Amino acid sequence: MTTLQDEVTIPAGRVKLDGNLIVPDDAQGVVLFVHGSGSSRHSPRNRFVAQTLNHAGLATLLFDLLTPEEESVDIHTREHRFDIGLLAERLGFATDWILQEPAGRGLRIGYFGSSTGGGAALVAAATRPDDVSAVVSRGGRPDLAGAALGKVRAPTLLIVGGDDDVVIGMNREAMAQMRCEVQLELIPGATHLFEEPGTLESVAKLASEWFRKHLASNPERAS
Repeated sequence: MTTLQDEVTIPAGRVKLDGNLIVPDDAQGVVLFVHGSGSSRHSPRNRFVAQTLNHAGLATLLFDLLTPEEESVDIHTREHRFDIGLLAERLGFATDWILQEPAGRGLRIGYFGSSTGGGAALVAAATRPDDVSAVVSRGGRPDLAGAALGKVRAPTLLIVGGDDDVVIGMNREAMAQMRCEVQLELIPGATHLFEEPGTLESVAKLASEWFRKHLASNPERAS
């Protein structure tokens, strides 16, 4: 398998965002990663999941939701990390970019959101029903998507640690408001960050299966 790997710059209104695009040969789709609060495209957990998706024939785009200047402010004020509207808007810019990028053109799009990024992914998906074909949330905060939950059309997989009690409740409540295909998977023995042995591997496997099922242009090729 040969793979295109690129450092990319994504125009996002008045700012530009740094990213990493990996496109395997014969990619079945492309997954945009939406990291959680206080994180970045260098998140080791998201990078691990991205590698699993690459091996499964899926392209991945990991990018920073904030500029370095915004990050330096956010470290002290936390004013951006919970601004779901801003994060969803940045994801929208990244979606527009990948739709026009030659390496990603023609590929169906999925979102993988973590923590607060899970809420942002659902808000962005709700505004782009024709562009987003699947969403996966890892330890996500879908409750932060608010009224957008009922507008999501993309099949959505919510993955939560089996020992992450508070977030389990948030995800169950969010499911009740959603009208799309939605599934909740609890990873036994996992806490919020999936640091326990084997738990992140379980997340990556579930995400890979979900995206291959819903992003493959030819479902027979995903089997």
